[in-house]
Amino acid sequence: MKTEADSNDTTKHPHDDKPRPYLCTICDKQFTTKYYLKVHKLWHTGEKKVSCTHCEKRFYDQCHLNSHMNVHSSKYKCTECGMSFQDNRHLSTHRRKHTREKPFECTVCNKQFTLVRSLVIHRRIHSGEKPYKCHMCDKAFRQSAHLNRHVRVHTGDKPYKCDVCDKAFRQSGDLNTHMRVHTGDKPYKCDVCDKAFRQLGHLSIHMRVHMEDKPYKCDMCDKAFIHSSDLNSHMRVHTGDKPYKCSLCNKCFSLFTHLQAHKRHVHSNRKPHDCRYCGKLFKTSSGLKLHVRIHTGAKPISCRRCSECFTRHRQLKIHLLKSHSEGTWFTCHICQKKFSLKCSLKAHLLRHEGVKPYVCSECPEHFVTASELRNHQLRHSDVKHFCCGLCGKLFKSKRTVVKHFYNSCSVNWAVVMSDLPTHSSENG
Repeated sequence: MKTEADSNDTTKHPHDDKPRPYLCTICDKQFTTKYYLKVHKLWHTGEKKVSCTHCEKRFYDQCHLNSHMNVHSSKYKCTECGMSFQDNRHLSTHRRKHTREKPFECTVCNKQFTLVRSLVIHRRIHSGEKPYKCHMCDKAFRQSAHLNRHVRVHTGDKPYKCDVCDKAFRQSGDLNTHMRVHTGDKPYKCDVCDKAFRQLGHLSIHMRVHMEDKPYKCDMCDKAFIHSSDLNSHMRVHTGDKPYKCSLCNKCFSLFTHLQAHKRHVHSNRKPHDCRYCGKLFKTSSGLKLHVRIHTGAKPISCRRCSECFTRHRQLKIHLLKSHSEGTWFTCHICQKKFSLKCSLKAHLLRHEGVKPYVCSECPEHFVTASELRNHQLRHSDVKHFCCGLCGKLFKSKRTVVKHFYNSCSVNWAVVMSDLPTHSSENG
């Protein structure tokens, strides 16, 4: 639109020397007329005064609405997928998604782009240029859209509200994507496997799987990734960086998801998953799934070398090591003790070092492993998960119920044994 054309973006218009006396006080952009400045300011406020009568979509001014109406008239319609656009320029750009044409190439890294705008923004990665600055915290951005979104962090403004669940968003694109959760709409389909997505960005990333395109390469080991976030996480393997720190026990993690799992498994007492056989509670669905196999007797994991079956993958790994000499033992370099799992060796080495990273929130005691902390925290809790099968008495730990069962249960064992069926000598 003319709003962008009359801004002071010198990367788009390097030879344009039009006077731009009207300055935006939020992002320092300059405009040729007061009208363009007025429309531009609506981007910062998120205010959309003009609405479409066909789809109730709202726009900043009548000019944007007039362009949008071409979508409903199907004046500019893609013959490949049937999508309609507001003008021929947007249609031409869209067609490149079907042809996979990327005519704009970066002269530094040879990366190719569908849009010249994407190339201009990409070049700022190499130059380090961040022309859009926040007037509240001086944070700078490569794109004006990123600045507009950031400003709403300071203002707390979420102008885009869902009519179904009243959830609010800072960006209209986030609202549009959210609405597809209610409608179930997935308009972006893969031409190769027909898989559908709610967002175009998700489809673009998915296409790399078919094209075996891994543009993000590690400089240290040449490993390549589909996502830039995967490369950033991988680099921590080389640097040893663990930026996510637990506020309760000071343990650090390389991934935020690992920190969340740690807090949920170690420090949280919330157990939303219950066993339908015995009522025992679990923090995770995977923990419940493993527990249920005790009741059902299921052993879905089989050994490829023999007929042995197991409940857990860990049991199979130990079996392969002991019975078939398959795999690698993890040996302690101090005492030569062997372990089947690397995590077990890591916990064992902490004992040599005297490190106890797990701290009880109720008392000052420290522990080497998370399981030791969990067992200890049962002392502070009134919850009793374990039940004696003979007398029904409840206990906090498995160890105490087993000790009670064999040594001090009040039920007469002779009476219990007399109730069991006996076999005659004739039947063997």
